[in-house]
Amino acid sequence: MTTVSIVAVPTNTGKPSFYAVAGDVYTFGRTAGEALDAIIAQVTQQLTSTLLVIQYHQPDAYFNATQQKHLAGLMEKWRTTRDLGQMLPPPQQSELETLIEAELMASALRTQAMLNNVTL
Repeated sequence: MTTVSIVAVPTNTGKPSFYAVAGDVYTFGRTAGEALDAIIAQVTQQLTSTLLVIQYHQPDAYFNATQQKHLAGLMEKWRTTRDLGQMLPPPQQSELETLIEAELMASALRTQAMLNNVTL
């Protein structure tokens, strides 16, 4: 089974963008559907069944408001540099990747907490 996680990433404009990940494949989209479509297009060969988790971005014990704000700022810088055909300086790129990984881990922890509260 392929697990796809979609995380809403806040931006400085107030409208989130969406980050989708399935294993080591990741995509960005303006909407959750766009991010999902992009990830599905890349992992189609691996699909047998898919579990999809969409996390609406609000501060919590797993990823707090300070982390969210910092991630939003770095994402905005990343988009600006990308649109100019450039890359973020390595320290900022590394920091961005660390925050994205932290948010993905937070998403996994939220999902685990949700599953622990479900009785079948």
